[in-house]
Amino acid sequence: MNFSDIFKSSFLENINSFSVLDVLITLGLAFVLGLFIYIVYKKTYSGVMYSDAFGVSLIAMTMITSLVIVAVTSNVVLSLGMVGALSIVRFRTAIKEPMDIAFLFWAIGVGIVLGAGLLPLAIIGSAIIGVMIVIFSTRKVGLTPYILVVNCNGKEAQKATDELVLKAAKKSILKSKAVSKDGIELTYEIRLKGDDSEVVNEISDLDGVENVVLVTYNGEYMS
Repeated sequence: MNFSDIFKSSFLENINSFSVLDVLITLGLAFVLGLFIYIVYKKTYSGVMYSDAFGVSLIAMTMITSLVIVAVTSNVVLSLGMVGALSIVRFRTAIKEPMDIAFLFWAIGVGIVLGAGLLPLAIIGSAIIGVMIVIFSTRKVGLTPYILVVNCNGKEAQKATDELVLKAAKKSILKSKAVSKDGIELTYEIRLKGDDSEVVNEISDLDGVENVVLVTYNGEYMS
């Protein structure tokens, strides 16, 4: 018994079961498409805190997934063991942005398609998805939403504030009203017609108004 006889049934047969050139082409395309996904993610990100590490992980995830699928498709026995091994993997990182989930599935999907050898599908599909995300992320849905917080000390001041907000805003909704012995706190969701500073100044000049705060937000947490 020599060295090749010892490993003939497992090691040497697995080496000959796949093409090194195919693996290099798959990983090269996975890197290119993963880089494309990363660029789209970076250009269209609209969250609070951008994470460059998450963008880089999209490239790595595309390459790793394609590598795993290449291994699975080259060996049926290995594919069964891989299913069992991957079933114990658990991801604990919290996803704060809904679009991050879409990018994760996009990277995993491209890796699966590349590993299966469907190169045109991966390239054409990624191009279409990337264009769609760029178009919808840069399209303005409407006027910028604001949160207006007004502190006043009487019903007359509240009534004057309501009338001024209704006049100055294209759309306004009274989200909350807190009444205490110190006065009344009004919270509006508004979409302004013109300059935001003018509204703040006009409300501040009203009799009975003590404080006015105008804050912009992305409109995803309130309807």
